[in-house]
Amino acid sequence: MRVVFMGTPDFAVPTLARLAQDGHDIVAVYTRAPAKAGRGMSLRPSPVHALAETLGVPVLTPATLRTPEAAETFAAHRADVAVVVAYGMLLPQAILDAPKHGCLNLHGSLLPRWRGAAPIQRAVMAGDAESGVGVMRMEAGLDTGPVALEARIPIAPGMIAGELHDALMPLGADLMAQALVRLDACTLTFTPQPEDGVVYAHKITNDEARIDWSRSAGEIANRINGLSPFPGAFFEVDLGKGPERVKVLRAAPAEGAGTPGTLCDTDCTVACGDGAVQLMELRRAGKGGSASGAEFVRGARLTPGARLG
Repeated sequence: MRVVFMGTPDFAVPTLARLAQDGHDIVAVYTRAPAKAGRGMSLRPSPVHALAETLGVPVLTPATLRTPEAAETFAAHRADVAVVVAYGMLLPQAILDAPKHGCLNLHGSLLPRWRGAAPIQRAVMAGDAESGVGVMRMEAGLDTGPVALEARIPIAPGMIAGELHDALMPLGADLMAQALVRLDACTLTFTPQPEDGVVYAHKITNDEARIDWSRSAGEIANRINGLSPFPGAFFEVDLGKGPERVKVLRAAPAEGAGTPGTLCDTDCTVACGDGAVQLMELRRAGKGGSASGAEFVRGARLTPGARLG
């Protein structure tokens, strides 16, 4: 099939690679423009951009798709279908209508739960027992289109968002590959999303990353794991040179009690509003590597009773 691929981050890379491997004619790749990154703040192409160049596929990075010129350029690809995976830009109706079979989106949740920008992180933050990926036909609304295929995966206790993300990537690539086979054979069918159970996965804000020790141990552990590895939940503590930010990359509920935010033991168990949470992996600001809870407590020379802010 003639395919226009639209995607930007690592999550989209396996799907583009799989469609190329399956022999589809990738006529163009749309992705976000290169952004400044690294210490030198040099322009760095997106992961999808980098793969597209390796594949020899033309790459377009328009700032907007809401102009007649953008619509004309898109229609000129004469695509059978557009495949959209975490592109990062809403598609206007003219774009949605241009391909012969419309636009198919690979979404990282079990719709209608977690429509929106951060479905993987929100699923872990909420303590969901399972997640998955789905292929839907795109509409003008935010992730409202009918769903054709789904694949499910359990969220294991202690799984962080980064691990769920990595597990869903190949699952999604396989699912989209199946969808295009069925689409080409005219056997791909769609089911409208139910009206009940709609939940929105709003973009993660910086305010959510600071740990609120007054919450329950389960809530805190889920938030820490859901924000790992990025942006990373954090607390502040004075380690001798004033308040220092420390990111927590993995946590689990644990036995313990006390004033919320108080260190309970040398294994980095911290009292919460209800119960306690063990901080299992941490990273100090400006440090390259991470440390276990016990290593952090020992290195920071903290003792039980210390307060974490």
